[in-house]
Amino acid sequence: MGNGETIITNAAMEPEILDLQKMLNKMGAKVKGAGTNKIIIEGVKSLKKEVGYNIMPDRIEAGTFLCATAITGGKALIKNVNPSEISPVISKLEETGCVIKSDKHSIEIQAPKKLQSVDLKTMPYPGFPTDMQSVFAAMLTVAKGTSIIVENIFENRYKYAYELEKMGAKIKIEGKVAAVRGVRRLYGSKVEAQDLRGGAALVVAALTAKRKTEIKNIEYILRGYENFDKKLSGLGAKILMKEGS
Repeated sequence: MGNGETIITNAAMEPEILDLQKMLNKMGAKVKGAGTNKIIIEGVKSLKKEVGYNIMPDRIEAGTFLCATAITGGKALIKNVNPSEISPVISKLEETGCVIKSDKHSIEIQAPKKLQSVDLKTMPYPGFPTDMQSVFAAMLTVAKGTSIIVENIFENRYKYAYELEKMGAKIKIEGKVAAVRGVRRLYGSKVEAQDLRGGAALVVAALTAKRKTEIKNIEYILRGYENFDKKLSGLGAKILMKEGS
């Protein structure tokens, strides 16, 4: 709020930015350009205190459930999702051998008996999302062959790899490149979430691991996934949440 015009250049173009613009404008703001690399904001005296707005579906949560289904060799229907917003994720899942059918608001996935390795690199939207990198890597730990992942957005985003190695994963890190050599199976272990998406990656890996996996620091995971345990349990997972984990 305030007088004058503010211009943001080199802005993020994720659909969440456009969704935020829609909500702010409904509150009385004057924002345009979201979804492009230039956002223009005209100051207003005040915003409405109460408005009704339905936020967009969480595309990263949808991608996480798709990977969880793929790593377990299952079949699932994800509703209330916009497939066009995660098209790079869908394309890579199809490369692994998954059969995917989608319409405007849902995605159905059927995983193969054995996933195939793929190469990927994270890029700004609409490229492959960096927030899906760790979850996808967890899935690829049991794929046939070696997958090469290049992280182009953030540094130090492979901390989860050392936790996956405790479960039997074979991952070699060199700078921004990770080589994930698929193993026959993972094994349950005591691991710790280092961040939100890395924690989700550990959950995805644990779904297919032999024996029990105990994940600490789950507050990272719960920050980005609402009722994560209940939703996965609804798909057949066996998860027990403990306070202070």
